[in-house]
Amino acid sequence: MTSLDRAVDSAVLPAPRGPLSAAVLDALRGAPPAVGLPAGVTADPYGEDLQLALHVCYELHYQGFAGVSDEWEWDPELLRFRAALERVFLDALRADVPGGSDLTGVLDELLVEPVDGTGVSHFLRDRGEWWHVREYFALRSIYHLKEADPHAWVIPRLRGKAKAALVAVEFDEFGGGRGDRMHSQLFANLLDGADLDHGYLHYLEHAPAVMLATVNLMSLCGLHRSLRGALVGHFAAAEISTAPSAARMAKALERLDAHPDCVEFFTEHIEADAVHEQVMRLDVIGDLLDREPELTASVVFGVQATELLEARLGEHLLGAWEKGQTALRLPL
Repeated sequence: MTSLDRAVDSAVLPAPRGPLSAAVLDALRGAPPAVGLPAGVTADPYGEDLQLALHVCYELHYQGFAGVSDEWEWDPELLRFRAALERVFLDALRADVPGGSDLTGVLDELLVEPVDGTGVSHFLRDRGEWWHVREYFALRSIYHLKEADPHAWVIPRLRGKAKAALVAVEFDEFGGGRGDRMHSQLFANLLDGADLDHGYLHYLEHAPAVMLATVNLMSLCGLHRSLRGALVGHFAAAEISTAPSAARMAKALERLDAHPDCVEFFTEHIEADAVHEQVMRLDVIGDLLDREPELTASVVFGVQATELLEARLGEHLLGAWEKGQTALRLPL
């Protein structure tokens, strides 16, 4: 049994961050059916309350929470409420990205590495201190301890070469059939190496809405067949942009003399994701759009929404760190 296996059952319900998340959490502490959930939703689409409420609803489709009945996963009233949350979030994303159908242009932009890059991985490589790195790890654990899981939902919604190619990428993400090489397990090892807790969702209370939103986008697209193109776009964006940022992270960790398990997580992604980039672009997206060209705009949306939310997260992190402040809701 791996350290990640032992940690999965430890996820506990978080504290609410407003009336929407409070309504969900109050419901989950009882037994279905849901009662007292609002009929409509008016809230900041990127705010703490809505994003936590969505994240908790989505988690019922992953590992769930300690003490929460598995029957909640398909409770009709909870799903109705989740749909209202999703509409607010999705409407905001669609309003805040350019849209369009220029997929080639959007993907080509991801391949451009600015000489004077100023992103999070550039900061950590050049000026980051160990406390910055540990905060980054804690936040990213919200996704990386379930890495590749959201994208698996698109497999039965693809056909032919697109399906086979995406499964090939997922096979690598899941360790090529070896539990100790799954990327989620490698991240658990990284957390151990950084003297952080590898418990599943252990740092959920620490994670602000800008982090939750990046994971919620994947869950949203994964759970809706109508957004299968967007999920493929998201996966492609992640694979295309990971290799160069992982290389910078490896350099940052080597400079800080980090534990080898911390470095390994990123060196594993440098080569793997460089290959995955080509598979996603040529075999998955290429074949998908040959079969369903009407999904082009959806794929573009997935790429753009991913970039939007990652940019918001980066701005939050750098804005706090440049002031010498924590980027977390709760300090480590």
